[in-house]
Amino acid sequence: MQKVPSNNLEKVVVNTGVGRLSTQPNFEDKVLPEIVREFALITGQKPARQAARQSIAGFKLRSGTVVGLKATLRGKRMNQFLERLNKVALPRVRDFRGISLKNIDEGGNLTIGIKEHIIFPEISPETSRYDFGLQISLIPKEKGRDKAIGLYKQLGIPLEKK
Repeated sequence: MQKVPSNNLEKVVVNTGVGRLSTQPNFEDKVLPEIVREFALITGQKPARQAARQSIAGFKLRSGTVVGLKATLRGKRMNQFLERLNKVALPRVRDFRGISLKNIDEGGNLTIGIKEHIIFPEISPETSRYDFGLQISLIPKEKGRDKAIGLYKQLGIPLEKK
């Protein structure tokens, strides 16, 4: 495998929300460890747990309950993750025609939403019991939308053609 030249990329942040699954019985004991294990397989590092900051009665949410997982990737892990994302995961997305340029904000950050985590080769769809989506944010060192688009093309990220 060839190395992806990502020295102009500051970090990659991978998030997932588990709030919908938190209503299941034995969430802390059975469901959450399984999700953490699969998330760690995808990112290559153990995720940080994100807790709810305040209680919301309408959502049956208590303050301190785990509602998401987050991993910030830098350096070698970031490069490996980007390579697997570009070459294996994104081509497995159904009806994929490229990432829209609307996903790049004015600061140059690219945000990709993935509906199913099973597109990554580390996850076996037969053994995975819980389905969750991912949000992947790529943050460049140099800010600016036009510079970022050029960087993402250089990195081989499949952007949508006009």
